[in-house]
Amino acid sequence: MKSLSQLFKAVLASLVIACPSIGFAQTKWDLASAYAPANFHTLNLNQFAADVDKTTNGKLKITVHPAASLFKAPEIKRAVQGGQAQMGEIILVNFENEWPIFGADGLPFLTDSYESAMKLYKAQKPMLEKKFAEQGMIMLYSVPWPPQGIYSKKPINSVADLKGIKWRAYSPATGRIADLVGAQPVTVQAAELAQAMATGVIEATMTSGATGVDTKMWESMKFYTDTQAWMPKNAVLINKKAFDSLDKTTQDAVLKAGAAAEVRGWESSRKVVGESAAALQKNGMNIVQPSPTLKTELQKVGAKMLEEWSSKAGSEGTALINNYRK
Repeated sequence: MKSLSQLFKAVLASLVIACPSIGFAQTKWDLASAYAPANFHTLNLNQFAADVDKTTNGKLKITVHPAASLFKAPEIKRAVQGGQAQMGEIILVNFENEWPIFGADGLPFLTDSYESAMKLYKAQKPMLEKKFAEQGMIMLYSVPWPPQGIYSKKPINSVADLKGIKWRAYSPATGRIADLVGAQPVTVQAAELAQAMATGVIEATMTSGATGVDTKMWESMKFYTDTQAWMPKNAVLINKKAFDSLDKTTQDAVLKAGAAAEVRGWESSRKVVGESAAALQKNGMNIVQPSPTLKTELQKVGAKMLEEWSSKAGSEGTALINNYRK
């Protein structure tokens, strides 16, 4: 005759066979993002989450919350750091005031191609990983936005045309540009951009073709001056305690999916450049190259900002720029 202990084990075994989900504990994570569901960064996050789900056989489920639906853009880093969300995507330049190195890829004309952007990333990456580790986070991967240009209601042929204009500032760098060209900086994050344009809160902004398509910029702006000024990067972060709570196999699955997302994201960013330009033109946007005067004047703005940034960044900034320019 079976003991009560043997009987209990037999019943439990039969339940596990009948309901496999009882056999393992599923972990659920939230991933906060600030960008539109159709944006290439968000699509990449969704693919990352799907890869993790597949590789772990559903053991780790990651829910992506786009369009600042879980936390607003400036709040995401703190939310991940504090464990309110296990993961989050931030744009690094938003946090330059916290640590100057975060703002390096927002310096105008420091990078002007995907090749130079990758070179800067390789110089910046060890510093970023160390800083995030000190703050209790892991930087899983980073992907750049396409080159930034100026959207405006009127043609911009020189810096003088920007004087007094209501200029969207989404980072310390874009706010400083406004100061240097005599524009009026107005802080507007990506999720609020379409409304800000429609209501006349802003009259010009410097951002990527991808954001222009996401927000249907052509409904409010008529000109896109393709300055290719800089290529700011997004970084995907993980709360370190949440990561450490996973078993080794699941951790490896997350890291592997993150590495694939970085490669895929850089490829997608390149592809989006042409797709965005085509979509903008199709919807009536005038895409123009910067005049020699505007380009020269903006490069002077960039040189001034690099000088100021270097002063704030100190020896860390000097080391970064030297490594980048090797």
